[in-house]
Amino acid sequence: NGCICCTVRGDLIRILGALVKRRDRFDRILIETTGLADPAPVAQTFFVDDELRQTCRLDAIITLVDAHHALAHLDEVKPEGVENESVEQVAFADRIVLNKVDLADESQLAEVESRIRSINAPVSIIRASFADVRLDEILDVGAFDLGRILLDDPSFLEDTDHQHDLTVTSVGIESSGSVDEDLFNDWLRELLMTKGVDIFRSKGILSVEGAPNRFIFQGVHMLIDAAEGAPWGEQERENKLVFIGRNLDREELESGFRSCLVAAEVSG
Repeated sequence: NGCICCTVRGDLIRILGALVKRRDRFDRILIETTGLADPAPVAQTFFVDDELRQTCRLDAIITLVDAHHALAHLDEVKPEGVENESVEQVAFADRIVLNKVDLADESQLAEVESRIRSINAPVSIIRASFADVRLDEILDVGAFDLGRILLDDPSFLEDTDHQHDLTVTSVGIESSGSVDEDLFNDWLRELLMTKGVDIFRSKGILSVEGAPNRFIFQGVHMLIDAAEGAPWGEQERENKLVFIGRNLDREELESGFRSCLVAAEVSG
C-alpha cells in the first residue's frame, strides 16, 4: 500500500537483500516513508535481521519539518487511540531538516525549534529552504554507529527541564560514578519490557564498574544494540543517558538509574 510501516518486515528485508546483491551500482540506500509513517518498524528491521546487520548499516533517521505549518501539526489533537504521527516522527529523528524557513520570521522559527526540542532535546536541527542542505549534513551521520557517538558532543545530552506539559518528551540523565552491570541490565530490561512501547529511542554512554572502556547502547522501543567504546584512561568517569518517548516519568527514570550506581548500592 506504499506505506513501509504497514509492510511486512519480511518484504523490506527481501527488497534490501536484493539491492545488496547489486551494491556495486549504488553508494547508499535511502528509504523514504510516507508522511504518515512510523519510523520504528524500519529502524527495527536493522536490529532483528542478522544477515541485514552484516551487509547494511543504518545511518540515521532524517525528518523533514515544514517550518510554516509545523506547529499546527505538532499540536493537533487526535481522536482517542490515534497517535500524532508528526510528533512521533520528530521524536525518532536524529536530524531535523527545518524546511521553508523563508516563509517564517525569526520569532516563528524560534518557536518551532523550541517545540521540536520539547519533544526531542538532543536532535540536530538544520534550517533550509527548498530542502537545500549539504549532503554531509544528512548522509554518513553515524547516528546508529555506536563506535562513532561523540563523547564531547554538546547535543548528546541537553537539560529538558524547560519542557511544557507534553505527552511526548525527552529525558536526559547525567551522573558521575560507575554502574553495576547486572543491576543496570536488570533495570533496563524491566523498563523496556514494561514501557518499551512508549520509549521511542534510548541511548547512553556508561561507566561500568571494573570495565576499562565506555559502554555504549542505543535502542528503538524494546530492541537494544550495545558495544564497547573508547577507554576511559585518565578521564573522569561519567554516565549520560537519553530517553525519548511518551508519558516519560523523569523522577522514576532518574531514581531507577541511580539505583544501579555502585555508590548507591553500597550506601544502601
